[in-house]
Amino acid sequence: MGRLRRSRVHNARRDVHRASRTRVRTRDLDQIQLLDLDPKRRAELEAQPLDYEKPGLAQHYCVECAKYYETDAALTSHWRSKVHKRRCKQLKEPVYTIEESERAAGLGRAETRPRVAVSMGMEQDGVLAT
Repeated sequence: MGRLRRSRVHNARRDVHRASRTRVRTRDLDQIQLLDLDPKRRAELEAQPLDYEKPGLAQHYCVECAKYYETDAALTSHWRSKVHKRRCKQLKEPVYTIEESERAAGLGRAETRPRVAVSMGMEQDGVLAT
């Protein structure tokens, strides 16, 4: 009796695992727009006290990307990167609200249009014929 053939499904399991992991997940765009970009909150995030658990002792933080960096040089090079510029462009778009999602699903109130008065007679040369 010979050796059993290996099953070759490693790629499928690996892809599912990578899709479900959350260790590199950052804050969502709406969280950043509503909370972090507020001037008071932004000042707090940029001037955080020393934290030995975070990278760079929490001294080099990009508010738009919600990420910590090891050094100031790494942060300044990140600001010039395409990833940061793309994120800033996404943050300029308006926030997707709950009301908007309900309207898209057909649950919310439809936007009302102004009613236009319709006459039953025929109009000729700008004058209504009755």
